[in-house]
Amino acid sequence: MGWLISLQSSFVTPLLAEVETSIESTSGSYILGAVLLSLVVVYFASKLGGEICTRIDLPPVLGELVGGVIVGVSALNLLVFPGAGEDGSGSMIMAFLQMTGHLTPEAVSYVFHAQSEVISILAEIGVVILLFEIGLESDLKELLRVGIQSTVVAVVGVVVPFALGTAGLMLIFGVPAVPAIFAGAALTATSIGITAKVLSELGKLASSEGQIIIGAAVMDDVLGIIVLAVVASLARDGEVQIANVLYLIVSAAVFLVGSIWLGRLLAPFFVTLVNEMKTRGQLLLTSLTFVFILSYVAAAVNLESILGAFAAGLILAETEKQSELEEQVIPIADMLVPIFFVVVGARTDVSVLNPFVAENREGLIIAAFLVVVAILGKVVTGFSVFGKPGINRLAIGVGMVPRGEVGLVFASVGSASGVLSNSLNAAIIVMVILTTFVAPPLLRVAFNRGETEAPLAAIADNGNGASVVFEEGMGEREKVESES
Repeated sequence: MGWLISLQSSFVTPLLAEVETSIESTSGSYILGAVLLSLVVVYFASKLGGEICTRIDLPPVLGELVGGVIVGVSALNLLVFPGAGEDGSGSMIMAFLQMTGHLTPEAVSYVFHAQSEVISILAEIGVVILLFEIGLESDLKELLRVGIQSTVVAVVGVVVPFALGTAGLMLIFGVPAVPAIFAGAALTATSIGITAKVLSELGKLASSEGQIIIGAAVMDDVLGIIVLAVVASLARDGEVQIANVLYLIVSAAVFLVGSIWLGRLLAPFFVTLVNEMKTRGQLLLTSLTFVFILSYVAAAVNLESILGAFAAGLILAETEKQSELEEQVIPIADMLVPIFFVVVGARTDVSVLNPFVAENREGLIIAAFLVVVAILGKVVTGFSVFGKPGINRLAIGVGMVPRGEVGLVFASVGSASGVLSNSLNAAIIVMVILTTFVAPPLLRVAFNRGETEAPLAAIADNGNGASVVFEEGMGEREKVESES
């Protein structure tokens, strides 16, 4: 037996290493080809889906997500990722490369895993850029000045769906604590981009309702990112400990506040440095360097890198370079962010929600439960507004419903960490899709209903035969008297 082991170590192992090295050396060009073909699929799916959704008055992000579902494991198998023993044989791109390049099965597996790793990394960079862009579009001064109404709406909008979702999944469906907490956390954040777009189209962005919704949605983003950092760390540890939760909350808050405070102190130095540079791309590359440093620091202290990217956006939004930087970041975001959304869709196996398969019905029931909690948990936030007689509380609650890209970030992190089962991950994706679909038309209905009911509710008899009508616009109330 000893001579056999010696023979293996002296002959077989070097031979295997030589074969692996040979595969690596001959597969380099095919890896690049596979990545390029994957990007072609990603961009085609994102643009086609985005254009279709734009033309039917829906957010383009939904088109990118659905496009990813179609080209992924659920339908065409053009964009497939390792998992459940997948070796690339089921990928249409790998089949094409094998046919045109006459690759061996070993080489196909090697190229498949390398290509998947590259696309996954590009998707991660894309979500970092996405959160940087969200931070850059936010106004830190408005965050600091946000009123008590927005604060109440934001806190209620985080606590209620999180508590209902987590408790319901654990008590009703028997989901373990960590996956239930992760799924509950996915219900917390509000998509400020989708809500702001609809409010702008309705001409309600500057109304009292619009101001409360936007302020609360911005705070929701901040709270949601902190919640994401906490639950992602819990997922890595695999257990729920109160001391650990408190530590993560404190560390997330200290990191966010500390980085913003330090960043504001260094902002004048940043502007001076950029102004002194003479080479091309000085603003963009210097800003991205700052973003990646903060993202790394966040990851190094066991938080999510996206928290650092968001903080970097808030800091740089305070400088005089904000508008110029925002314009320069758009092309980078246009190139990388769609990869993230399409990859999220491609990784989602919606076949687990097929109602004709008996074992899938529980996932469908969970999806229906999450959708109900997601909608009701945000609608009730409007009724937490106080001291604002005549305000459209229903519109405020409905305006907080869409989850959009932030919910997809939760689903992506949960799926990548392995804490979410296929059915629970798909249920979260369904929740994100449906809340984002139903919110725009419901918001229009809520505002139209408010406009219809407001004149009737605002007419009051002043006791002298005159009617007093209050008209509300731009957050101010004007008094109009007319003789009866």
